[in-house]
Amino acid sequence: MDLGLKGKRALVCAASKGLGRGCAEALAAAGVDLVINARGAEALLATAEDIRERHGVTVTPVAADIVSEDGRATVLEAAGPVDILVTNAGGPPPGLWSDWERADFIAALDANMLTPIALMKALLPGMIDRGWGRVVNITSQSVKAPIPVLGLSNSARAGLTGYVAGTARQVAPHGVTINNLLPGIHATDRADALDRGVAEADGITLDEARARRAATIPARRYGTPAEFGAACAFLCSTQAGFIVGQNILLDGGATNSVL
Repeated sequence: MDLGLKGKRALVCAASKGLGRGCAEALAAAGVDLVINARGAEALLATAEDIRERHGVTVTPVAADIVSEDGRATVLEAAGPVDILVTNAGGPPPGLWSDWERADFIAALDANMLTPIALMKALLPGMIDRGWGRVVNITSQSVKAPIPVLGLSNSARAGLTGYVAGTARQVAPHGVTINNLLPGIHATDRADALDRGVAEADGITLDEARARRAATIPARRYGTPAEFGAACAFLCSTQAGFIVGQNILLDGGATNSVL
């Protein structure tokens, strides 16, 4: 399927690896020029070179902390006007309700709610003026079914979801769509970190922790960044213009819900 994106320009956050890279790869395969961001310069530069060589698109890497005001300003200046925005930031650490203080919640809100909102506020006006735009926020399956040990993530991502629900309906008349992708467990560094925590807590091996988690997923496996990226690219396509303000699960059936 031709996604109708050749020659478009996208900003993809946290794109040096994992789900962010999966999205960047899929957009590049569709002919989208990229501005990609991550904190680690070495991995980011390697990713940019690899995508550039394999897909023949322009890739501009910007190493900066997208959560900080200075880092965000640097990224936005380098990006300029873009047609597509993919927001993404690492989730806060797991824990118990009694572990978290106000500072922990503020950090989670900054990373997983306020940063995506700031990026949308900066880039939506240009999309509206041009009459076309796509925003995809990478959130979490916890938006649909909160995960007890991820209370910080549950809180911040639910706030972003509420913001998007209203904003998406306001920008849709201008040819701009905003949607959220809700990943379950994918084969990424984030999954490794969570599985290591389980392995250490339960005195089992990392492979045993992975197998235990995979057994709880109807698909009986972890997702891949490539298939996640393909879903992101479709939401950004010209064919997806009637999909507005949706929260789309990519979790292998793990969330048992009809809505």
